[in-house]
Amino acid sequence: MPTAKKPLPKKEGAPKRAAAPLPIVRGMRDVLNPDWPYHDKLFDAAKRTAEDYGYERIETPVLEETALFVRGVGKITDIVEKEMYSFETAGGDKITLRPEGTAPVARAYIHHGMLNRPQPVKLWYWMPMFRHDRPQSGRYRQHTQFGCECIGDDAAVLDAQQAFIAWNTLKQMGIDASVHINSIGTPESRANYKNALVAYFRTKRHKLSEDDKKRLTKNPLRILDSKDPSIEELKAEAPQIVDWLDEESKAHFMQVLEYLDEMGVPYQLDPYLVRGLDYYTKTVFELLPVHDDPEIAKLALGGGGRYDGLVETLGGKPTPACGFSIGVERVVARMRDLDPELGNAADHRDVFVAQLGDQGRKKAFAIFEELRKSGIRAAEALSKDAIKAQMELANKRGATWAVIIGQKEVLDGTAIIRDMDAGTQETVDEKKVVQELLKKLKKGVEHGS
Repeated sequence: MPTAKKPLPKKEGAPKRAAAPLPIVRGMRDVLNPDWPYHDKLFDAAKRTAEDYGYERIETPVLEETALFVRGVGKITDIVEKEMYSFETAGGDKITLRPEGTAPVARAYIHHGMLNRPQPVKLWYWMPMFRHDRPQSGRYRQHTQFGCECIGDDAAVLDAQQAFIAWNTLKQMGIDASVHINSIGTPESRANYKNALVAYFRTKRHKLSEDDKKRLTKNPLRILDSKDPSIEELKAEAPQIVDWLDEESKAHFMQVLEYLDEMGVPYQLDPYLVRGLDYYTKTVFELLPVHDDPEIAKLALGGGGRYDGLVETLGGKPTPACGFSIGVERVVARMRDLDPELGNAADHRDVFVAQLGDQGRKKAFAIFEELRKSGIRAAEALSKDAIKAQMELANKRGATWAVIIGQKEVLDGTAIIRDMDAGTQETVDEKKVVQELLKKLKKGVEHGS
């Protein structure tokens, strides 16, 4: 009987194999410095505009009961069927990472008894969403949405206000966009339209994908959301929902359009726009960029509409509501194309603080903090020793002025202020460094430098 081979002894001192670096999860991304100036600019404009219109900020939990989205968004929707990150906890709770913001805000409205507040309740958010969708331009599986929700009033002017705030926020970012808009009426008027829609598409059934055949059976309106190119051709002769609207929905829609006309918002009627969520009623809209490239022009930057039945569906009292959301990453992608230089703005500093020696480093640390507290945008390299390396960093950051502190300056209680453009410098009392730089920076602004 053959004997088993003994394993060879490991060589002493053999180097360990380095661990392979872990990749980022597909569809996710790290947001790095060149992107932050765009995010910050959009956030500031969104916050200011929303608050100017009386919206209060809200942030809901990232985790919600799965039932919230099944009931609120709709069981036969792409979000619920294909895109949600759902799991069961150790305690048996069925939980979902938030895929959209409207249903959670409506849940919060009910949970906190906001019905007892003066109506409408206006809320805005800036929150991450999670959808296991196919990654595409400006859309990631974790993405951020800016949104506004106006709950507790059915006035048409509020529908127009949602579209205007969304459009105006994009305009502030330099993005030329158009509002594509439609009315899908009430549940009652939609029922008759669905019958006509089903009758039409049944005659085209041989041209439908398996997914669209399923939509036709279970939720016919969703077929108008289909991403299948053949549906675009078939829609051209399909019934239009406007022909099935009740009189009240027609009148409401006309009022919305009149308000948009008054505000100068460019819009385009889209009779087949229904949006991909079941809670919508009456007004629905999307914001599309005006662009020569058809691929860019078809990428919606945001959308919204009215959802008068959602609060009741989630267990509250019948409550009219409307809102919108904007996809931050997709907007940032357009901003980057329009203003590529903005990404470098975060690197710029007005003043650079340099030092020589340990005592100089301590004093430079303190002076840098004084500059920061005074509102001066300064940079430092306290870990560096060589003055040449520090000056190279100062030039890289675009500093107009440098403060230099060596051993002699520490002993004298002074600091050197150098004009980085002219190459000239002067010595000032260390207690007057901030005051002198504020004067020099103000003078530079007045002279346009």
